Amino acid sequence: MSDDVKERVGEFARSLGVEDLGVAAASDYRSPRSPELSSIFPEVKSLVVLAYKELASCDSDNMQIAMNGRLDLMEFSRSCNYKLARFLEREFEARAMTVPVSYPLPMTRETLGAVADVSTRHAAVAAGLGNFGRHNLVIHPEMGTRVIFTVVMTDLELSSDPPITERLCTDCGDCVDSCPGGALDEEGKTDVLKCLRNNQPYGIGANIRFWSRFAESPVTEQQDMLADEFYWKLYQAGSIGFQYFCFNCLKVCPIGQE
Repeated sequence: MSDDVKERVGEFARSLGVEDLGVAAASDYRSPRSPELSSIFPEVKSLVVLAYKELASCDSDNMQIAMNGRLDLMEFSRSCNYKLARFLEREFEARAMTVPVSYPLPMTRETLGAVADVSTRHAAVAAGLGNFGRHNLVIHPEMGTRVIFTVVMTDLELSSDPPITERLCTDCGDCVDSCPGGALDEEGKTDVLKCLRNNQPYGIGANIRFWSRFAESPVTEQQDMLADEFYWKLYQAGSIGFQYFCFNCLKVCPIGQE
């Protein structure tokens, strides 16, 4: 029965335009910094992991275009997540919960906004969709690093797909050399603060610094601050959510590139 359900789920997901998918039994999922799945969904038995190819937008030096490609993909993936979850509920009378590409996620001092409730990377590895590279991202055997994942958790009991045992990363070092923040200098670790300072220049840190300075400034300087383009960029980032200004580790990886 499990294989038949997996086949039907796969056919449905691909009909939505999903590039690839895999399944992991909840017991095979390991994410060292995320909470236990049972604390989120006590009855969870399986994770259906969906893979999407990143658009060529990430190659653009225009960060509005690069980020827009990611936003397009995030919007599409949310739709696929919902449709698949409803398919599981409707066709198999299962319960299903969705996990997005990114936000919302826990914003705490402990996590620094960089640890998800459910790690889609670790779920992808458990579902046989790839393994970790030197950049600590998941490399897919065909799409390389230009891939992101979503997850649908369910109480259906499904077997895990076989893991990819062959190491896909060639250890070329391009990701390390191209990181402007030096966040990958230590192997096996991404220095989150170094990454965020460069990748999210209008994130929470910049927001706190701006408003702290604003509160301490005279009215005339406050007016100048609000007229400055830095505030306009800060406002835009606050309106659309997390805004990424660097895709280097993703776009320089040669795996999967023609």
